[in-house]
Amino acid sequence: MSNSDLTQVLLIFLLLTALAQLLGYAFMKLRQPKVVGEILAGIVLGPALLGHLHAEWLLSAAGRNSSILNFVYWLGLLLLMFLSGAETQQLFSREERREVGWLTIVGTGIPFVLGLIFGGKLISPALAGPNGNRLSLIIILAVGVAVTSVPVVSKIFADLKILHTRFARLVLGVAVLEDIVLWLALAIATALAGKGALDSKEISYHLATTFAFFVLGLTVLPRVIKRLNKARFNFLARHSPAGYTLIILLAYCVVAGALGVSLVFAAFLAGFAVVHKKRRLFAESLQAIGKISFAFFIPVYFAIVGFKLDLVRGFSLWMVLVFTLGTCVVKMISVFLAGRFAGFRGLDLVNLAVTTNARGGPGIVLASVAFDAGIISPRFYTTLVIAAVVTSQIAGAWLEYVLHKGWPLLSAMGTAPSPLPSASGAQPAENGP
Repeated sequence: MSNSDLTQVLLIFLLLTALAQLLGYAFMKLRQPKVVGEILAGIVLGPALLGHLHAEWLLSAAGRNSSILNFVYWLGLLLLMFLSGAETQQLFSREERREVGWLTIVGTGIPFVLGLIFGGKLISPALAGPNGNRLSLIIILAVGVAVTSVPVVSKIFADLKILHTRFARLVLGVAVLEDIVLWLALAIATALAGKGALDSKEISYHLATTFAFFVLGLTVLPRVIKRLNKARFNFLARHSPAGYTLIILLAYCVVAGALGVSLVFAAFLAGFAVVHKKRRLFAESLQAIGKISFAFFIPVYFAIVGFKLDLVRGFSLWMVLVFTLGTCVVKMISVFLAGRFAGFRGLDLVNLAVTTNARGGPGIVLASVAFDAGIISPRFYTTLVIAAVVTSQIAGAWLEYVLHKGWPLLSAMGTAPSPLPSASGAQPAENGP
């Protein structure tokens, strides 16, 4: 690479990072998800705005260095999923089992099953990418209806200072369980991509491999890594914990790639394995990795997501409206029903439905992974990203409004008793700061 080529690459990353951080900060000050500002940075620099205003030099430079941009893009995505997996272990609580169970099984199960049942009638050639087949498209559609964001929702809770509340524990518990199951579905969809004939033996192999990797990644491998972390011969864990943590991430991804399992799914499970509930190993390492990731790699990933959006040729207003409204209705009605079964009433149901409807980061990751795998078309990719952004904006604005009005997030009188003593709640209602 010549000095001129390197300068062009650094200039691209300078623009992406600076504008993503600037717009992300602006959206945070507006109490909106930072991710929206980061995606907007890519839209501003991409073909939708600057490219449309004859800034061909930036687009041509990005095209010439696409391999480098794609590497940083994928590294940011893997780090995001790795940190999300680690955050999952830290945030998940065994409290409120009954309510979380109802909200997960019914609130997530109904949209996902409806997507699988009616997806065959809803998909069309306009949704499919070059590698998209009927089964993979149906799975992506079903996941797109049911997904809830852990990173964006937890960030909204932290910004509003309600992360400690029972409402936050319930929503995050549901989102964690959803993510685990839905990432498995996404891994299966990417394994099936590009297989027009869908050979039964090959499908069976991919399904078995993905499911085995999923089960081992949640049960056996975390225990193995826990023992390895404490082993006397493991000098890397003691002398370079951050490097050792990254080695675990890379090892998961390499093994998954060799088995034909989604690397994104592997990165999530790697983060899940690193953190243990009884002993928070490598907390400082995760914080260090998180700082550099959220300073550069993850904002650049989301900026490149926006950069890929073609709002001129790859945008269908009708598709965006139908998908966003339809999925919101299905998801919120399902959560309403689940909440009633769990014992919630009134405003509690509205708060739960609006918040769990936020697609956020997982919705965007779903879109980018499916698009990069060639499963979905540019128009469907744009639709999934816009739906994720809009639903996250709605959730943040609604919770801000509820807290501003002084209304309770959850009313203790509106919930049925939980089987766990610690789930009864110490306060009659949860109000905002």
